[in-house]
Amino acid sequence: MKLHVIETGNFMLDGGAMFGVVPKSIWQKTNPADENNMCTWSLRCLLVENGKQLILIDTGIGDKQSEKFFSYYFLFNTVSIEEALVKKGFHPDQITDVLLTHLHFDHCGGSIKRKKNREGFEPVFKNANYWSCATHWQWATEPNPREKASFLKENILPIQESGQLKFINRNQSFTANAFPDIDILFVDGHTESMMIPHISFQGKKIVYMADLLPSVGHIPLPYVMGYDTRPLITLEEKEKFLINAVKNEYILFFEHDSVNECCTLKQTDNGIRLDESFQLSNYFSK
Repeated sequence: MKLHVIETGNFMLDGGAMFGVVPKSIWQKTNPADENNMCTWSLRCLLVENGKQLILIDTGIGDKQSEKFFSYYFLFNTVSIEEALVKKGFHPDQITDVLLTHLHFDHCGGSIKRKKNREGFEPVFKNANYWSCATHWQWATEPNPREKASFLKENILPIQESGQLKFINRNQSFTANAFPDIDILFVDGHTESMMIPHISFQGKKIVYMADLLPSVGHIPLPYVMGYDTRPLITLEEKEKFLINAVKNEYILFFEHDSVNECCTLKQTDNGIRLDESFQLSNYFSK
C-alpha cells in the first residue's frame, strides 16, 4: 500500500463559525484570523494505492460553481482534483473508487464537473465507484434548512444518475463492503452518518478526520464547530475518539488544517492534547 497526499488548495471560513462557543481570544492563538475574522483552511484529500485499487478520499471543492459562490470562500492556491492527481503521476480515469466522507460542497465538489458543452454535469472519475452511506445520502438529497446551502444538487445527484453510486452498509465494516485495510467510523454530530476512514498502514492506523476534527486547534473537547448540527453528540463522539486515538496511537490526517498535515496525541493533566505534528511522508521515512 502507498498513500499520496493530494492538495487542492485553500479557502477561508469565519473563525467564529469554525470554533462555535469558544471565544476568539482563545482560538486565534492556534488559528489566527484576518481583519474580516476569516481563517485559512486546506482542501486536502488522500489517495490510497492498494494493489489494483486507487481509492480517493474526498475530492475538494471543485470549480463548477459561480464566481459569486466562490467569492464567499476566498479560494487561493487552488487546482482541480484532476490537476492535483496528475501532479502525483495519476490520471483521473485510473481512480477505481471515490470515498466521500460526507456530501458538503467542500468535500465532494470535485467529484462532478460540467460537460464540455456546458450543458449538464458528469462524474470526473468515469471508471470509479462513488461510495456514500444510504442514510447520509437521504439526508443530503432531502436537506434540512440549516444544511441546505452545503448540499448542492449539482455535486450530488449526477453521481446517482451516472449509475456509479454505491452505498456502504453502516452496520458492516468497510472491509466487509469493499476493501481490505480500511474501516469506517460513522459519526452523527457534524452531519448525519459522516464517515471517518481508518486506514491500516505499516502497523499504524491513519485516520482521515474530515470534519470530526478539522484542525489541531479543535482537539480540546469544547472546540466544536458552529456548523455541527448536533454539537452535544459531537462532544461525545470526539471524547470517545480521542481516548481511542491515544490508546491505539492513531495518526490523525487533517483535511482542513492549513498548517498541520498530521499529528499524534497525548494525555496531559489538562486532557488530551497535541503530541507532535508532521507530514505523513516524513513520519514514515524516519
